Amino acid sequence: MTKFMDEDFLLTNDTAKKLFAAVKDEPIYDFHNHLNPREIYEDKCFDNMAEVWLGGDHYKWRAMRANGISESLITGDGAPFDKFMAWADTVQNLIGNPLYHWTHLELQRYFGITTPLNPDTAKEIWDACNEKLHTKEYSVRNLLRMQKVSVLCTTDDPIDTLEWHQKIREDGFEIKVLPSFRPEKAIGIDKDGFVNYINDLSMVVEFRIDDTESLLKALELRLEYFIEQGCRVSDHSLESLFFVPTTKSEVDQILKTRMSGVKLTEEQEGKFRGYMLTQLGRIYAKHDIVMQLHIGAIRNNSERFFRILGVDTGFDATHDFNYAPQLSALLSAMDLFDELPKTILYCLNPKDTEMLNVMAGSFCSNESGIKGKVQLGAAWWFCDHKNGMERQIETMSDTGLISTSVGMLTDSRSFLSFPRHELYRRILCNKIGSWVEAGEYPDDDSYLRTLVRNICGRNAVAYFGF
Repeated sequence: MTKFMDEDFLLTNDTAKKLFAAVKDEPIYDFHNHLNPREIYEDKCFDNMAEVWLGGDHYKWRAMRANGISESLITGDGAPFDKFMAWADTVQNLIGNPLYHWTHLELQRYFGITTPLNPDTAKEIWDACNEKLHTKEYSVRNLLRMQKVSVLCTTDDPIDTLEWHQKIREDGFEIKVLPSFRPEKAIGIDKDGFVNYINDLSMVVEFRIDDTESLLKALELRLEYFIEQGCRVSDHSLESLFFVPTTKSEVDQILKTRMSGVKLTEEQEGKFRGYMLTQLGRIYAKHDIVMQLHIGAIRNNSERFFRILGVDTGFDATHDFNYAPQLSALLSAMDLFDELPKTILYCLNPKDTEMLNVMAGSFCSNESGIKGKVQLGAAWWFCDHKNGMERQIETMSDTGLISTSVGMLTDSRSFLSFPRHELYRRILCNKIGSWVEAGEYPDDDSYLRTLVRNICGRNAVAYFGF
């Protein structure tokens, strides 16, 4: 009988085991996450497992709610141990869920614990883990070192000072902690805080923003500042109408109307977003910044809990809108004069996986030798599980080149999340190994080892310019 999550976990053939041995110790390049750079600079130590595991992790919060746990033990003021016990009860009921694998990989890799977590074992695991967390060897920086993290890219707003990124670099920390440029609020013309945000941005750049030209100038200035701090990537979330053909004069009038406090139509909002995304893409191309497009979330579905807890608390979901014509028009608008940046496309709805990969292949042509210039990104958020990763790998292979993939990321707020890279590496090696052992590809050991090493990190180094 197969042992629970042993050294051959998810590796079902000899080729897979051989390939995983080639990548299991490769460094991690985590190019999209939501970690707090201040906590990295201050080298924070966590007080207990409830804090490090449950603080801010809306993946776990959703599972606990589905398990009937009281909100006081999720985001409320319940005692830390009681929250941990509630999580342990939830874990035991997570069969087939990626949270189960993540949880036990984290227990194994960080704490050396192979005992399954459940209500009966929770107190023993709580005590053993907390004892280690209370030592300096388990500070934030050392947690990153344990997983051989080489580069991580946080997610940052254009008006952020990047104070903590600067201090980390000046402190000589060997792991690169780089900012990512996410101008979400500058494009979110439909949001209630848009006008105030533009005024705040104006104060940062010290000039008046009253049209798209001045807005784009402000954003490019901030991007240049981010680049000085090591930025290599931008990020955008597309959740509704995001490209409608328009003109500069029309968009200038739309911006003026919104800045006067008037609400816009959905079409006007789509024109503004499309124009801004197109122009920002051209700016990214000029500065060799990768553009990430995360497509398909519908956010804050529970109005009740949005009022109580705010954003990013576990009440987002998968959207089902169709957007292939919009995406084609957006990419083509940037590509028309060869101003399309390197672009990664992520979907939250699995129905869009094949469409995105095929669409990406229409915009890969370049004279700079960039492999996978536009590509399907890693399985994201609600797709970030064994089936989703396999689907992403198979889709890239079916209608493109998996060999050009920049691999996995965590998209996480947790400093214990980096074994997700290991999970991906196991799934990737098993999939490739199954093709080889089925006679679908030759058992070329040298090439296959190079292939998986490229996908698991080296492609990302070349693509992002780390």
